[in-house]
Amino acid sequence: MLRIHFTTEDLARTRVAATIGVAAEVYYSLELLREGRDLPHFRTWRSVVVGQMGVETRPLTSLVPVRGPGLDLLALMGDVPCIDHAVDNLLHAPVSRLRRELEGLDFHRRHLPWARRVSEGDRDARRELAEAVRACHRLTVEPYWHRGRSELAALSTRCTNLVLEGGVDLLLRSVCAPLVRWRPPVLEAPYPRRVEVHLRGRGLLITPTIFTKLSVSFLWDPLDTSQPPRLTVPALRRPLTGTELAEADGSAVRNLESLLGHTRARALRVTAEGCTTSELARRLSVTAAAASQHATVLRNTGLITTSRRGGSVLHLITPLGLALLRTDALTEP
Repeated sequence: MLRIHFTTEDLARTRVAATIGVAAEVYYSLELLREGRDLPHFRTWRSVVVGQMGVETRPLTSLVPVRGPGLDLLALMGDVPCIDHAVDNLLHAPVSRLRRELEGLDFHRRHLPWARRVSEGDRDARRELAEAVRACHRLTVEPYWHRGRSELAALSTRCTNLVLEGGVDLLLRSVCAPLVRWRPPVLEAPYPRRVEVHLRGRGLLITPTIFTKLSVSFLWDPLDTSQPPRLTVPALRRPLTGTELAEADGSAVRNLESLLGHTRARALRVTAEGCTTSELARRLSVTAAAASQHATVLRNTGLITTSRRGGSVLHLITPLGLALLRTDALTEP
């Protein structure tokens, strides 16, 4: 049993994240493949993906431990929704961080030399790992990400409405009920062992995930105790399939472009993946100023949201924007 103790300050600082980030979702998808359990929501996904893993993905799949805790790609690559941004974070992660995240993990003996190269910050090993993350992303997450994004946005909207209707108290009473129980001032959730957590004014970050085999999980960064811990909750409500990608309606694309204009319609599709202004400019082949202008128009019409992330801003599509796309398949080629 997991028991999370809240103070008044913790309640005020509790919020809902948009996503746990694409890198963590990639790693969770590999853990699902390793698990081997028959999970109905992932049955079709598994049948498609399991036969495609190979040489390109091996530098990452070999870092999935035989048992016990897994590699924390969230800590190494951040909670960004764009794979390019996540890979850049990995390539610039401090060696001390790499070493800290890999030490003590239960790797298969034949993979220990490779894990040691990564943990020591070997430049070539880090690049190999980054390319393997990209390869796994292309196979296990990317074809399903737009469906996933719609599920994440739907859960985020439900959580926002709960807070508006009854504050954080209603949110905590409703999230993953009846598995998660809110007995003020303690939130209880199923867990492999008994854990008592005191938030000590940091609050809680409730984080929806797509590729999860657990009802909830609890994450914290022991190297940064100032950050709020995360309670991850499953967002997926329907079986995960990639069939939508083969069913793109060309007339819907043309209608969207007629409504927004060709470039702005492409901008909306790019934000379905999450992007910074510089990434949006690169994908659209326009200047940063032009990309910022397109983002402003989309934000002012309620189709995207914008939030600051370090020295840059992050653009994410809203449920209204997803509805306008009309189908998960309408992605930028």
